[in-house]
Amino acid sequence: MIKKRIGRFSKRRRMIVQVISMINAFLSILWAGIAYSMEIKELPFYLSIASILFFLAAAISKKGNAAVGRLIFILTFNLSITVASSFIGKHGSVEFFLMFGIGLPFVIFSFRREKYLVFIFAALSIILWGLLYFTNFDLFTSKHLNTEIAQRIIYPISITTTLLLVTFQLIYFSYVNAKFNTTIHSKKQQALDASNAKSKFLSTMSHEIRTPLNAVIGLSHILGDNGPRKDQADNIEALNYSGKILLNLLNNVLDFSKMQSTEIDLDNIPTDLSLAIKQIKKVHEASCLRKGIFMSLEIDKDIPIVWLDVVRFNQVINNLVTNAIKFTEKGGITLKIKKVSQSDEKVKLLTEVIDTGIGIPKDKQETIWEAFTQASSETNRLYGGTGLGLPIVKSIVESMGSNVKIESFIGHGSRFYFEVELNLASKNELMKSTTKKERNFNRNKVLLVEDNLINIMVCQQILEKVNLDVTVVHDGLSAVNSVRDNSYDVVLMDIQMPIMDGYTASKEIRKFNENIPILALSASVFIEVKERMAKSGMNGFIYKPFDPEDLMNQIENVLQD
Repeated sequence: MIKKRIGRFSKRRRMIVQVISMINAFLSILWAGIAYSMEIKELPFYLSIASILFFLAAAISKKGNAAVGRLIFILTFNLSITVASSFIGKHGSVEFFLMFGIGLPFVIFSFRREKYLVFIFAALSIILWGLLYFTNFDLFTSKHLNTEIAQRIIYPISITTTLLLVTFQLIYFSYVNAKFNTTIHSKKQQALDASNAKSKFLSTMSHEIRTPLNAVIGLSHILGDNGPRKDQADNIEALNYSGKILLNLLNNVLDFSKMQSTEIDLDNIPTDLSLAIKQIKKVHEASCLRKGIFMSLEIDKDIPIVWLDVVRFNQVINNLVTNAIKFTEKGGITLKIKKVSQSDEKVKLLTEVIDTGIGIPKDKQETIWEAFTQASSETNRLYGGTGLGLPIVKSIVESMGSNVKIESFIGHGSRFYFEVELNLASKNELMKSTTKKERNFNRNKVLLVEDNLINIMVCQQILEKVNLDVTVVHDGLSAVNSVRDNSYDVVLMDIQMPIMDGYTASKEIRKFNENIPILALSASVFIEVKERMAKSGMNGFIYKPFDPEDLMNQIENVLQD
């Protein structure tokens, strides 16, 4: 135990123990000389032993073992003062040195890690002081120094030395506190700089990844509206679904603080689970076929329509199924959803993902839930992966009021399962949420401010399909000039652009036009970006890659205001 603590002592604390041990060693020798000159029997002997112990504490601390050195020092200090007080008597006031002893534990022990030792040794000084008074200073001997000599010689020395030591202690405490605060401020600033750098990096990564993802989601939506064949429609729907799942994964991984806090806001909508899960099978079947393993889907037929954040739920299933496929070389994967119980308002469902893969060792079944952690370094080398899948699963399932459990045996596979209780929804509510709204904007004029050609192509096709008249400019300065020279019903403003960004452009527009609605097209999900949008005079924002329905709903809302 002591060896474990040695490395945790700072050089400063080892130096403190060494220095105060040496100081007290010389003071003990000095007091031993005074006691000898006054012919106080036996006290010089005890003080000589104390000086040897103080030197020993200093030597041990110098060698690096401050844990042992400080215990020897503080016990020797308290006992030597108590013994000296007993021999000299109450008129010498030597016991006042224990006042210095009460504060010593706060210097030589870590208040954060060893709070109990601080209180124990501070209490020791108080107890010894109390025992001296309760025994009338007869604790170790009943023969005391002459009262007159004690008052005339020992008392001034005791009081003066005690005041000097306590003053030194207070000054030192103030110095350490000031230095600590300076260090904390410096570390806080470093942490803020690191956090800002991380946020900037994640924001840039988010923007770069979302640009091609916007094309995947947007173009799949356009293809789905262009009357594809039945076989094409299924593939397009799967493509669109995969894009949205990837987008949700991106949101969780890039918004790292949200994932760490595990406080995830659920967006529950009426959901038919049988339809949602079939899409998951379609997405993963190709991977299973390539590996020569099967994928089985077992869903109870009588599962009702429920209120569920289907994107989050699908993310959980996707991560578990992806993991199962990754670690399974023969056999297959089974996804089961069973109805456990049902009342008039709620239903409890059991979800299981079972594989015949390599399994997880018993001692690793807790650590796999930690971010960037896998069962072993060999697993990482052979199968790859970031180690984020299962932590995200854990976070989402916990936000749904449940816990993921695991049963796994080496060489026989794994079973991940959890139960969730969901509110029932009606078919009318499902129809209302899934039915596409027919729109005709009657040639309302839209200014699209965007510098990415793929985003322009996708957005322009979606908007023109619902009868909007779209004008495109490629930077903020052109947007300002265009709004000044023309009349538009709404502006869709990208944030990151050359020449002039979206924030600045919006502020410039507001100088001469306070009424035109400006909707930000943002590839970032960070709260500080939202605040900047509001301060720039924007009326709302749409995440990129945008959901076409959300885009049109936003435009419709601002046009109706």
